[in-house]
Amino acid sequence: MPKLFCRLGIVTVSRKPVTRWGRRGFAPHSVLPDVPATPAGERLSPPGDVELYYAGDFQLMLYSGEAAHYRDNLLAKPTLWVAMRPDDPKGVVMLTADPYEGEARAGDEALVVAGLPMPPSVAQWVEGFMALHYKEEVFVKRKRKRADPDALTRGAKRVLDKDEFLP
Repeated sequence: MPKLFCRLGIVTVSRKPVTRWGRRGFAPHSVLPDVPATPAGERLSPPGDVELYYAGDFQLMLYSGEAAHYRDNLLAKPTLWVAMRPDDPKGVVMLTADPYEGEARAGDEALVVAGLPMPPSVAQWVEGFMALHYKEEVFVKRKRKRADPDALTRGAKRVLDKDEFLP
């Protein structure tokens, strides 16, 4: 199965807790098309109620078998899904362009999942990959076999040939 990958930078956001008993949590904020030279986990904004952190660079991998999913993503608003652990500014677990995989990860209570806008350069790259590998599936309706009316009767007994006996 052909696959292609690129590296993208992820920025996370941390907000001040609502109550004094709460903890500061992290959530995906944006995707950078170019990987900066900033070390992972470094704060990008001054300390305050809302702080931005650079989570690091992560691999976006495209699989040819999921080209139809990428097509569905590009037909709507192009989105990248990022899943991360809420207690770690570098805790990114998944980066994907497959909307169905992103939706599936949203059910995990231990992760924060966000759909972030796809940068235009990444959208062009995904569109080029999809154009190479997307094949329209033709719908073929199956036809049922007609039932054998003799096989449906209970009373008729069939005589077995000598080749049909079990050993």
